[in-house]
Amino acid sequence: MDLTPIFAQPVAHRGLHNRGNGVIENSRSAFARAIQGGYGIECDLQLSGDGVPVVFHDPTLDRVAGQSGAVSTLSAGQLGRITLTGSSAGDCPQTFSAMLEQVGGAVPLVVELKHQSNDEAAQQLATAAVKAVADYEGPLVFKSFDPELIKHTRRAGFPGAIGIITQRYGDEYSKNRLNGWERFSLRHLLHRPSTKFDFISCDHRALRLPMVRFLRQGGMKVMTWTVRSYPEEDQARPHADQIVFEGFLPQRA
Repeated sequence: MDLTPIFAQPVAHRGLHNRGNGVIENSRSAFARAIQGGYGIECDLQLSGDGVPVVFHDPTLDRVAGQSGAVSTLSAGQLGRITLTGSSAGDCPQTFSAMLEQVGGAVPLVVELKHQSNDEAAQQLATAAVKAVADYEGPLVFKSFDPELIKHTRRAGFPGAIGIITQRYGDEYSKNRLNGWERFSLRHLLHRPSTKFDFISCDHRALRLPMVRFLRQGGMKVMTWTVRSYPEEDQARPHADQIVFEGFLPQRA
């Protein structure tokens, strides 16, 4: 499976956003800036209340949309009428299909499927996302932290590459959500026989994890997130094949 187009250029984390200039993450404006700059785009998908994949990171609206409530309780139409807080262009959350139409194959897409509250919703998200890209022409991969979402995406018939996202799982959020064995298994990618992931997306602070190093030495591609400065880029480059960046414009190497 040729991943060369996906790894050809740095990938803008949630688009080339800049809140200070009114360009909000995962917005039409952020994606337009990434396309103009020739950068790949990383984006996130949540499932709306009526089963439509929408481009949004959090499970709730609070942080980015300035109001309370879960994304999963609103229809895609309702979400599309909520202005993202601080957007100078008045951007609202897009459906995945609308975002695909906007990008139109101009730059590579790295699409993260976000963990859902239950397995039924996870299956719905994977199935709907795969259906949305059935006729898409352009470099595109899916990835997820959730091994089950990777399996659901493959079962839904996606023929392209699917990646696993990993980290050290030592943060408080991970400790509160996962038990020790679950964190160990995810950290060391022990699910690989069942997920059969095609590439790794690894926290730049965890690139020296043994399994990440082992698989990369064996030829598996590794991208790393979220790189926010030139020193971080310099440290990550020897251990990864491409970076996912935010807050600065990286080198083109």
